[in-house]
Amino acid sequence: MSRYSKSLLLSALLAFSTLVSGLGTSCSAPLGSGTAAPSDPYWLQTVKHQGTSAFNSDPSSYQVFRNVKDFGAKGDGITDDTAAINSAMSSGGRCGGGSCNSSTVTPAIVYFPAGTYLVSSAIDTYYYTQMIGDAKKPPTLLASSSFNGFAVIDADPYIPNGWGAQWFSNQDNFYRSIRNLIIDLRQIPASTSAIGLHWQVSQATSLINIVVEMSTASNNNHQGMFMENGSGGFMGDIIFNGGKYGIQVGNQQFTVRNLTVNNAATAVSGIWNWGFTFQGVTINNCQVGFDLATGGTTTSNQTVGSEAIIDAVVTNTPIFVRSSVASNGQLAGSLVLNNIKLSNVPTAVGVAGGATVLAGGTTTIASWGQGNVYSGTSGSKNFVQGNIVSANKPSVLLDSAGRIFGKAHPQYASYAASQFISIKSQGAKGDGHTDDTAAIQSVLNEYAGCKIIFFDAGTYHVTDTITIPAGTQIVGEAWSVIMAGGSAFSDQKNPRAVIQAGAASSQGVLEISDMVFTTAGPAPGAIMIEWNVHDPSGQQAAAGMWDSHIRLGGAAGTNMQYSQCPSGSVNSACQAAFLGIYLTSGSSAYLEGTWVWTADHDLDTSGSSDISIFTGRGILSESHGPVWLIGTSEHAALYQYSLVNAQNHYIGFAQTETPYYQPSPAAPAPYSTVSFYNDPTFSSSINMAWGMYIQSSSNIIIFGAGFYSFFQNYSQTCLTTNTCQAQIFNIDSASNVIAYSVSTVATTYQLSVSQNGVIRSSGNADGFQETFTAWSK
Repeated sequence: MSRYSKSLLLSALLAFSTLVSGLGTSCSAPLGSGTAAPSDPYWLQTVKHQGTSAFNSDPSSYQVFRNVKDFGAKGDGITDDTAAINSAMSSGGRCGGGSCNSSTVTPAIVYFPAGTYLVSSAIDTYYYTQMIGDAKKPPTLLASSSFNGFAVIDADPYIPNGWGAQWFSNQDNFYRSIRNLIIDLRQIPASTSAIGLHWQVSQATSLINIVVEMSTASNNNHQGMFMENGSGGFMGDIIFNGGKYGIQVGNQQFTVRNLTVNNAATAVSGIWNWGFTFQGVTINNCQVGFDLATGGTTTSNQTVGSEAIIDAVVTNTPIFVRSSVASNGQLAGSLVLNNIKLSNVPTAVGVAGGATVLAGGTTTIASWGQGNVYSGTSGSKNFVQGNIVSANKPSVLLDSAGRIFGKAHPQYASYAASQFISIKSQGAKGDGHTDDTAAIQSVLNEYAGCKIIFFDAGTYHVTDTITIPAGTQIVGEAWSVIMAGGSAFSDQKNPRAVIQAGAASSQGVLEISDMVFTTAGPAPGAIMIEWNVHDPSGQQAAAGMWDSHIRLGGAAGTNMQYSQCPSGSVNSACQAAFLGIYLTSGSSAYLEGTWVWTADHDLDTSGSSDISIFTGRGILSESHGPVWLIGTSEHAALYQYSLVNAQNHYIGFAQTETPYYQPSPAAPAPYSTVSFYNDPTFSSSINMAWGMYIQSSSNIIIFGAGFYSFFQNYSQTCLTTNTCQAQIFNIDSASNVIAYSVSTVATTYQLSVSQNGVIRSSGNADGFQETFTAWSK
């Protein structure tokens, strides 16, 4: 098994060794701080680029890293760079243009050095793209006064004369990231409709360090971001200045962290959702903070179902939250406000037309809600427009200001290119076939804590556990892939870690960003990531992952695509993993934008064909914390999230989906329950995967969740009767566990205690989904 000896002596020695060095076995010169001079370009621009796409039809010539200046862009603010940027985006037969729905074999980084890039029409983004600007001196995309396009950056373009058709399926528009860019709309006349970002995306997507500059003229028609659909997702560290709307959003679910809107008419316009979590919001000098479309009660009239806002500071804004209709039960949607500081905000919560629900002023809202509130096991709902139970927030989860701690995606802007070491330059191939286990381990052993380890784009095949020492910082390139396969991962009765993040009881920095972890099946015994490392005292979130994902099956090279694993088949060769992420009891973790996905369709087959892939478990946490978790987990056989003896967790919007094939076979098949991992039990009536299962845990804050069950054996006849699944979210023997803004789809009971249904979905209809506002024990 993959757990370790609990010898106190061994643990103490390991901890002491790591605290003293924090380094790999051969580190002679600790990395320390960045050494780049202020005038140096960002390291990503100058580091050697030798990344490849292993399963591209021509990997030797396909270009992953594209500097827009190499394609003719000038960045002088005068030359029209639109064609050059779009050439950098599209060259090499990439997936886009409306003829390709998805692909993992044409990844790209489109890089913008410092400068001002004049554009006169949209930059249409292709599938599997990272648009990255210089993190030291973020470049500007300057829309010309005659700009003609839907948005400056368009993540899902509409096809001309296509009757509303778009390039991609909105709910499957994965693998997109935009970073370190300023978008300037101010040359466009204020009366002209203009959008900075059309961001209709789904999972494995992010916006990081983005600023949109817009007109501040009265009644202007500028808009920072527009999102009309999709299934996200995460975005963070974004600023919108001016505009009619800072952001206007409609999407199944999203977590937004560290959003600032200044001088807009409306900071956030909510069109529709099942659930949004906003964590860390600053609104200055707007007319309305959140303007929410409400009142929809049917699937054909979906409006905002749930809005959860935590840690906001709102200043000089007449109305903080405004709904379009007055509440009548769930009519105005569910709303949770937690730690909201208002300064000169006369109306905290109001209704269009002037009615005040909650008076504002200069005050702090500790914990307020609108919607159905539950406690314990009674199942009796209490509709509330007032103070609601406030979560116990352990200090280890908070920053110095008492807000939930957040940490931006590491970009190492102050580090010189010489402080990075390329995994390929040290002998790893990344060709999807060569066994790179020894080469990778050698680099980690020698350079952990000495260099930032750069995984050039590629697919690195490994056949044994990769041990990452505490002190390691890893950066991928366009989601570099580590793919495990072989006999070491073949036995579900003897599971084995693919990635072992830190030794047992180790402490230190451990950062992973822009990576994907997968298997070449079958690999029923693979634990994709076993996370053991704990951040050192006084260094919150020193151990974490950002924009890194687990993808099981459904992609080239996995041996688990449509031809091997069509939907409806139960094939042992399609068992992809034992467990996605395992946070051990001594660990801490900051996981932001993490997607643990067992593929339900083939990303690299025309038509995105449905497939049946089998993974035992999604995310298991036994950590005593602190843990910050913003992400999703989908389609595992037993559960998507399991918290066992866990403590001190903050969970942003947790989104799950039950496997589409269940109950054929019924959970836990084709796996067996294992008491060693505290697996939940199943029965003839509870025979489908849990969205979240909490046992013997304490101090757990769930601030937004969506637990969805769309199918029974690929049939959706159960959707209209909420009978696709009986129970989906269970809590056993827990204390100080609170759940806010929980939505479910097609499940009879939204929450259970000790596998006894408590909250019936029939009492919380709110459009396509059902939503309750709060539950506490």
